[in-house]
Amino acid sequence: MKFIFHIVNILLIVFYLFSGSIIGCLLYNDCKTQPQLTPDFIVSSNHVYVFAIISLLGFVTYAKDKVFKIIIAYFFFIAVFLELEHIIIPERSFEVKDLGGNIFGVAISLVIFLIFKLRKKNGFI
Repeated sequence: MKFIFHIVNILLIVFYLFSGSIIGCLLYNDCKTQPQLTPDFIVSSNHVYVFAIISLLGFVTYAKDKVFKIIIAYFFFIAVFLELEHIIIPERSFEVKDLGGNIFGVAISLVIFLIFKLRKKNGFI
């Protein structure tokens, strides 16, 4: 499970730091077009989905390890750091709603993970 998490984490970083859109290159043959899964509201929905999925994978992977608190801090750090990198990456731009989507995705997955962990501990699952 840790191997899968590390591969997905590396892919996240590569996709995030790529100058343009890798998915746009593959789907639309246009590296400037970013696919939009659902409409944005206050935060970027694509960013919420990506960070919720990868952070939930990380929380499940490291749930019983002593580094669990470090993993939580890592996801909040990487959510901010990767978006700030868009300031210097050509063809990318920093957006507050993207940053909000990153942080919101991590927070949602943490809440979901902790709820399930608490329910399991109390025998509800």
